[in-house]
Amino acid sequence: MRFIDTNILLYAISRDPAEQDKAKRANGILAERDLALSVQVLQEFYVQATRASRPDTISHRQAVLLIESFRRFPVQDITTGILMAALDTRQRFRLSYWDAAIIEASRALGCTYVLSEDLSDGQDYGGVRVANPFR
Repeated sequence: MRFIDTNILLYAISRDPAEQDKAKRANGILAERDLALSVQVLQEFYVQATRASRPDTISHRQAVLLIESFRRFPVQDITTGILMAALDTRQRFRLSYWDAAIIEASRALGCTYVLSEDLSDGQDYGGVRVANPFR
């Protein structure tokens, strides 16, 4: 199973002509079944997709409907166990807390890969490897 980062969801809804290749790739990924995400990813998606300064902002209702559809994948809650593991991962790999929480949520779900444009492509974070699907 592969864990998807927020940028996959955001590219999937992008209407920016410069991002259409990434949008197509992101939608292709979302058509697959072996994916997982976390509550954190859904929260970040909502905030970024609905922010007024986004050129292709979507409404609250559109975002809610999309989040409901993304719940077809396993969704990891952020627990105190994930929090504590993320704090350790943050320190060990010198990541932001938020990136470390992505790594630890993916680990909790048994994912071996995180699909992300934001983390270092090919980097192994203690058994969870990052793959940039847009390269």
